[in-house]
Amino acid sequence: MPDLFQGDPLFDHGLSLAVWIILLAKALAVFAIVMVSVLFMVMYERKAVAWLGVRHGPNRAGPGGWLQSLADGVKLFFKEAFLPARADKWVYKAAPYLSLIPAFLAFSIVPIGGTITVAHHTTRLQLVDPQWGILLLLMTSGIAVYGVMLAGWASGAKYSLLGSVRASAQMVSYEAVLGLTVATVVVVTGSLHTSAIVGAQHGGFLYHWNIVHTGVLPFALFAIAITAEMTRPPFDLVEAEEEISGGFNMEYSSIGFALFYLAEYMNLVTNSAIITTLWLGGPDGPRIVGNSIGPVWFVVKVLILLFIFVWIRATLPRMRYDQLMELGWKQLIPLSLAMLMVVAGFRVGASWGLIALGVSALAFVLLMRAIDVGRDAREVEEGMPAGHYRETAR
Repeated sequence: MPDLFQGDPLFDHGLSLAVWIILLAKALAVFAIVMVSVLFMVMYERKAVAWLGVRHGPNRAGPGGWLQSLADGVKLFFKEAFLPARADKWVYKAAPYLSLIPAFLAFSIVPIGGTITVAHHTTRLQLVDPQWGILLLLMTSGIAVYGVMLAGWASGAKYSLLGSVRASAQMVSYEAVLGLTVATVVVVTGSLHTSAIVGAQHGGFLYHWNIVHTGVLPFALFAIAITAEMTRPPFDLVEAEEEISGGFNMEYSSIGFALFYLAEYMNLVTNSAIITTLWLGGPDGPRIVGNSIGPVWFVVKVLILLFIFVWIRATLPRMRYDQLMELGWKQLIPLSLAMLMVVAGFRVGASWGLIALGVSALAFVLLMRAIDVGRDAREVEEGMPAGHYRETAR
């Protein structure tokens, strides 16, 4: 693996004032990129959904309506912020930040490009590159659940509490799928460094990407799980649009509500960048006139992923809650565990991979059969004909 992808060379000669200044500048740059991308994404989604639905979309604020998200943000900022009488003051105010900060921390480990030289110091286009970068990713994903749960609990309202329980149950249900599918990437690349994961995919457009090396299915499972983790359609049961109120964030107004709104779109941008890093080669792409344009390829891949998320929102109907939980626990988790075994088996040898594939397929069939038998037995006990659930589900 090239030395180019082994950690950030900025710290090779210790910490100096110049290093601290560069590090601070990188932090501010990443923060600015994330915030601007969120403002862009709000309008990108509204424009794309309008285009897919043959509608105009926002077209009043600014040129072509592109300042509408800025106008909405200013309006929310100046709205009255109230504190419910039964709310836990400190937890109520801290909960939105527990949803917002993890998205920024996750983006900090994303390699946007190669290296640049600033004031005789070479640094990577990446804020931080810890040896346990993938663990940081999973940790931030888990912390975001606390923001949702504590928001509902601290509001002091039963509806908000029930909404937060439903939301946290959905998010926790898909955490296991995320961990197992990310583990397949770690098995293939042999490192927890996000820069090393990108480096392992370098050198061949598409062919060396992890989406190919892991057999596509782990990528699909990760994409479905991360969509449910973000509570995006068709898994947006946390905040059903046909309901009058949204659930866990019902008691929030002004800047508190704006932070939850900001966290949702920040997670969308961050997770698209994470998918690009883990599965699509990060900034890897063909050279143009002999020059590397890694950051450009990175942005192009993220924009394509963002459009796919918007396309799904505009196309697929919302799932029922029982379908959501069944998909996660009874199908995606077994499939992701099976794919981890299969990928690990093929890394050892072709024969071991085929054995793992056969055993996993047999186990999955038996598991699905056991689930059907158990469901039929419950339906008979409840006085319904066996297979009633499958017929109504169709």
